[in-house]
Formats: sequence, C-alpha cells, structure tokens
Amino acid sequence: MFNTNEYFDGKVKSIAYETAECPATIGAMAAGEYEFGTATVEYMTVTSGEMTVLVPGETEWKTYKEFETFIVEKDVKFKVKVEGDTTYRCLYK
Repeated sequence: MFNTNEYFDGKVKSIAYETAECPATIGAMAAGEYEFGTATVEYMTVTSGEMTVLVPGETEWKTYKEFETFIVEKDVKFKVKVEGDTTYRCLYK
C-alpha cells in the first residue's frame, strides 16, 4: 500500500511505494527553499521543473532539470531551492 508524507507546512508532499529494486517516493515541491536529511543513499530525479541543490562537500549550488538525477549520500543533510512547482522521484538504496 502507499504511504503519503507532508513536510514544510504542506509545501512538499510525497507518496512512498516499492519498486522491484528498492523503496521509492514520488513527490512535488512548491516554490521555496528546503533542507532534507538522508537515512540511505538517495537517487533524486527531477520529473518536471527544476531543482537547485547544495550537497555536502560542495561549495556551489547545481541546477538539475527535467530527467536529470543527482545522488545524495547516507546520513547527511542537503539543501534544495525550487523557483516553481517541481516534481521528483527518489530511490532509496
């Protein structure tokens, strides 16, 4: 069955599900700046819009567009900025 999650006063929402290889979520973010923590390695793919991301160890923000993927290591925090409604898929490995 699906689990739904809501963060940042409803500005980020996701639906969790299982893929053949690992747990995953699909979700949407409203315009804003967010900080997330990881418990596993996360493979984030932007599915619409774009996401500007700052991951640990980097000094410059990088923008990811539709169908681009970035990887965030386990047990870290990373920052995200979105200018408009943006959707994503995240695989937890």
